[in-house]
Amino acid sequence: MPSVAHPSIVNRASPRWGWWCVLLVFFLAACATGPVDYPRTDSYVDTNTQDTRFGREVEQWQQAHPGMSGFYPLIGGMDALGARLALIDGAERTIDAQYFLMKSDAAGLLFVMKLLEAADRGVRVRFLLDDVFTSVDDEVFVLLDEHPNVEMRLFNPLGRGGNRWLNYVGDFDRANRRMHNKSFTVDNQISIVGGRNIAEEYFELKAGGEFRDADILVAGPLAGEIGRNFDQFWNHSLSVPMEAFESARPDRDLETARAEAADEFGEAMQTIYGQAIGSELMQDLLADRAALFPAEGEMISDAPDKLLNEISVDQQLLVTRMAQVVADAQSEVIVVTPYFIPGPTGVEFWRRLTERGVRVIVLTNSLASTNHVPVHAGYARYRHRLIEAGVELYELRVDAVTDSDNGDRPPVESVTLHTKAMVMDRRYTFIGSLNLDPRSIDINTEMGVLVDSTAMTQSLAVPFMEMLPERAYKVFEDDNGNLRWKVIIDGEEIVETSEPQSSSWRRFKAFLSRILPESQL
Repeated sequence: MPSVAHPSIVNRASPRWGWWCVLLVFFLAACATGPVDYPRTDSYVDTNTQDTRFGREVEQWQQAHPGMSGFYPLIGGMDALGARLALIDGAERTIDAQYFLMKSDAAGLLFVMKLLEAADRGVRVRFLLDDVFTSVDDEVFVLLDEHPNVEMRLFNPLGRGGNRWLNYVGDFDRANRRMHNKSFTVDNQISIVGGRNIAEEYFELKAGGEFRDADILVAGPLAGEIGRNFDQFWNHSLSVPMEAFESARPDRDLETARAEAADEFGEAMQTIYGQAIGSELMQDLLADRAALFPAEGEMISDAPDKLLNEISVDQQLLVTRMAQVVADAQSEVIVVTPYFIPGPTGVEFWRRLTERGVRVIVLTNSLASTNHVPVHAGYARYRHRLIEAGVELYELRVDAVTDSDNGDRPPVESVTLHTKAMVMDRRYTFIGSLNLDPRSIDINTEMGVLVDSTAMTQSLAVPFMEMLPERAYKVFEDDNGNLRWKVIIDGEEIVETSEPQSSSWRRFKAFLSRILPESQL
């Protein structure tokens, strides 16, 4: 017999549920969707750039290193900013920039104004930004797009009508899938790939706290592959031209806006630009005192169609390839990742490695240093299992900075790990945008560069292993199976019995975050 609701229950509840239905319909109607169906014209990387300054320099370098690409790791934030600015200054034909986010701060202003200077010289600039966490107003990009040599696009944009975050929720299945790639290519000859976005905290410019990050400079054939990968995203259906956002057009024009920003830009040129271009590494690179590492390399990237398809191994191009590389390791794997949620399958992956005698070292954020407490909560539930699987687990000290790191800059109060890198057998190095968490693996697109160079890898791994015991807590279990955190400070070993350097409020937030779905972290 079919069940029948009691009439009195139906009669009392119907008006209330009716109002809720009306509100739900109103809510959904108020959620605007992004203009992803806006018409666009495809464009492609310029492959005929051998006659540019960078083309000639790369060709001369390749004569001494036939068949190789050149690589140089950019670890310091000022070095990473200086490299980008120097490339913009030297560009003659094209600049292709692709980032997850940009902020309306000094770094963002300097970057945009230097791109405009290049465009004034006749350089074609294509600038692709993911939309969700980019905090710059649309009108800035509309004005930037006004320059005849600049084209600006937003990737997978949210709807602009009504509340931004209601639009996100109302179009969740699409809006939740993001382009996390970061690449920067000049004249199809030299690229920078890594973890940095365009904001002060990535370039040692943030007062009080900053990110520890890593990029890699790539010169030669592999830069061309990075450029072709940019084309895939630039010409994709989710890449929306700024003409679709004409409602954001301000009353002023581009030249008025540039004049209004002239004083701030001039100050940034005298301070930030000078520091970045004048960094020791940049001076060595510009004077050819710092040699590129010649090596074979591989650009690995998810396809933009990953964001339009159901989550599957077939779409996980980057993590699948890196899993193959890591699984082939014979002696040691070093993993640096700000967000580490291995899941049961990941724990078993690392266990199989350690059972073969491979040493596995993982550095991630501590609760005190992380900028995403919910992600740390997701990671924390796996610490016991990772340790039992034989993983050497380290968490960054929030005050892991020394006076020598700081140079002449103001004191840094806190640091957050943002580097995404792996080292295999002191021979292979991967640097890119890939976090080892479900969001990077399943939901977002990611990219990176894998380099086969013992010399370069040793130059990174040796100082890293030397600093690790002092700048990170080693997480271990005591005789009773309780988690403990060990670190060496001023030559003395210190053991903590609870999340080190974290406040009670932060611990409480981590506790509450346990209810969040791991698949979204």
